[in-house]
Amino acid sequence: MNTTTSEPEGTVPSESPRRNFVIASETTTEIPVHLLFRDDNGPHALRPAVVARRQGTGEQPKVREPEPPATGKPHPGRPAPQDPDGTGAGQPAARTRPASPDPELTERPAPVLPGWTALVAGGCSLAGIGAVIWGTGAVPDAFAGMFGLTPPPYHGIGIWLWCLLTLGVILALFSLGGLGRGLTGRAWVLTLCGDYRGSVRRTGLVWVSPLVLRRRIDVRVRHWRSGPMAVVDAEGTPLRAVVLVVWRVKDTVRAALGVADHEAYLGEQVEAATARVLSQLPADAFLPDAPTLRDAEAVGDRLTRLLAAECAAVGIEVFSAQPVGIEYAPEVAAAMQRRRVAAIDAKHREIVLTSVVDAVDDTVGRLTERGLVELDDYERKALVKDLTVAFYTGRAGAVEAP
Repeated sequence: MNTTTSEPEGTVPSESPRRNFVIASETTTEIPVHLLFRDDNGPHALRPAVVARRQGTGEQPKVREPEPPATGKPHPGRPAPQDPDGTGAGQPAARTRPASPDPELTERPAPVLPGWTALVAGGCSLAGIGAVIWGTGAVPDAFAGMFGLTPPPYHGIGIWLWCLLTLGVILALFSLGGLGRGLTGRAWVLTLCGDYRGSVRRTGLVWVSPLVLRRRIDVRVRHWRSGPMAVVDAEGTPLRAVVLVVWRVKDTVRAALGVADHEAYLGEQVEAATARVLSQLPADAFLPDAPTLRDAEAVGDRLTRLLAAECAAVGIEVFSAQPVGIEYAPEVAAAMQRRRVAAIDAKHREIVLTSVVDAVDDTVGRLTERGLVELDDYERKALVKDLTVAFYTGRAGAVEAP
């Protein structure tokens, strides 16, 4: 609506430009107050607003969906938030990692045979070679004289006998060359021309093809103790932490071929996980019932879960990761020690003062109830003062005496 004001007679009208409308059909609509201050969950909740397309532009209608109500349930079209550390709400969504960097890199048993089969095959090959040499008379006289035997006359070795001897030698080398001893807690990862052929976890005397390359992996349960690692707590205070990790190799092919050095990888992940977990809580809260890093069990559980998730990709199974020691860095150790002593002293004084006040209240109340004394306001205050001084001096002296 356009409004004009009349100028008084005898005055010059103002030269202010008249307001021009940007849109010719500009109108003003009153919005009800209950729509300005409405609750989306209330009875006046609006439906999704649809903006009609403009003619001749080819624009499709735009639909704006309202935000879902805060009921704790995820929206049907949105993924639910995840909690990687099991610490509850407020944690960032966990990144989904594959079970292995290479999905096809999974441990499988390799083709092996019992060791006695290779011994039998190798023994038969050697016996056949000896029989052919003896039958042709190619046994040296010195060797025959050692055993007191007289070999048959030598008639030469033909081409077929040479082929038979070559086959026997190859069979003997192939049989006896593949013998190996499997140890408890050790495994072999077999590769042929760079291709993974399987893993061997059997113990005792076994036969493995001598053409494959063997790589021994320790699969026993092991522990690793880190050195002092520089980390910070939730307040930015520098700390030094030492962590003890109990682990083992669960998937041999991932540990051997999925990473350059699985032990170095474990050490780096321990340092990263420790820095992440310890930065979520303060070392000392100096307040009662406040979560701190002094709760070694809770910190160890969170560190174990995080480290196990990080190391599963390379075939390492983490059983436990516990902080052995968490100390302040040398540059702040003295200041934080004084702060801790002051907090302990304040807590001790509060406990002593509370007990003294309770004792004085109980003493004055009993004396008054039993009619032993009749006190006015001034005398009550004096008695309370004297009892407080006496009780506090006695309590303080009893604590400082040991």
